[in-house]
Amino acid sequence: MKRAFFFSLITFTLLGAAEVYAVDYPLPPPGSRLIGQKQIYTVPNDGKDLEYIAEKFKTGVLLMLEANNTVDPFLPKPGSELVIPSQMLLPDTPREGIVVNLAELRLYYYPPGENRVEVYPLGIGQQGRDTPIMVTRIIQKIPNPTWTPTANIRARSLAQGIKLPPVIPAGPNNPLGRYALRLEQGGGEYLIHGTNARRSIGMRVSSGCMRMRAEDIKSLFSQVEWGTRVQIINEPVKYSQEPDGKRYVEVHQPLSQNDWDNPQTLPIAINASFGRFIDDAATDAMAVDNAITRRAGVPVVVSAMQSAPKTVAPVNSMQSVKATPQPAPITQAEGTPVASTHSVTLVQ
Repeated sequence: MKRAFFFSLITFTLLGAAEVYAVDYPLPPPGSRLIGQKQIYTVPNDGKDLEYIAEKFKTGVLLMLEANNTVDPFLPKPGSELVIPSQMLLPDTPREGIVVNLAELRLYYYPPGENRVEVYPLGIGQQGRDTPIMVTRIIQKIPNPTWTPTANIRARSLAQGIKLPPVIPAGPNNPLGRYALRLEQGGGEYLIHGTNARRSIGMRVSSGCMRMRAEDIKSLFSQVEWGTRVQIINEPVKYSQEPDGKRYVEVHQPLSQNDWDNPQTLPIAINASFGRFIDDAATDAMAVDNAITRRAGVPVVVSAMQSAPKTVAPVNSMQSVKATPQPAPITQAEGTPVASTHSVTLVQ
């Protein structure tokens, strides 16, 4: 059954820069986890790189590379067609509050009392400083945070020839951006926050915190309340049997633990539930094996005696259904940033 999906975003060009808004999906019917549709984007001859395209469609670079494993990550060839990973299976978790799946570098937010989910790309912890799996809650909302780097962060930066000050004030140069949400677990050292490094979104780059683009964290910050449930999982495989009988598997590259690991060939654990799904007569086990090998990061039909769809929806225009425009980030030219009464010491 074809499901409608909504991009709550507007894209327009101003001096070559695209401004984007949140991706909004209606929740699927009971018993379903499939949302959205895959899309095809034809690369124009505009010299833009993959990061620009990822931001244009509110996704992350690694997700784009999973879906398009033969594309040049620096400069996609004009005329080439890219799969936009705008179709996905919801994580197998309670549809409540915030859910982060580290393996897909995505954050899902379920607004209370509303039949929709918002999906955002994330930057997460790098190797050796991983974002931990947890079920926790938001204990503080911090506008205009200052950043107090930990001793370990200052030492690592100094080893790279960068001397960090004891405190970085609120403003456009603050690594935490303009908004931060503090999590209870871990002594409050983990945050979901903005960033002044937009190209780090959808990558493993932080010291354990979760980064969002400026307009994304502003939208999330304005909606969530103190005490909102936050669940962080690390599940590279999602699977579902839909109400119409179709079976889907969505496989992402697992997070590497060592520099020598190859996420494309790392073993993927098959738990008992997934094993039963594979062994069921309604599942094409070979199609599942192919999906695990390919790791495209998009849902693949694995129903027995049924092939996957041959086409995806073309991207000719962006449909605005629910737009919530975000103000442009404050720049130094706009005046002195507002000082914050909150000082944050954390794993950034």
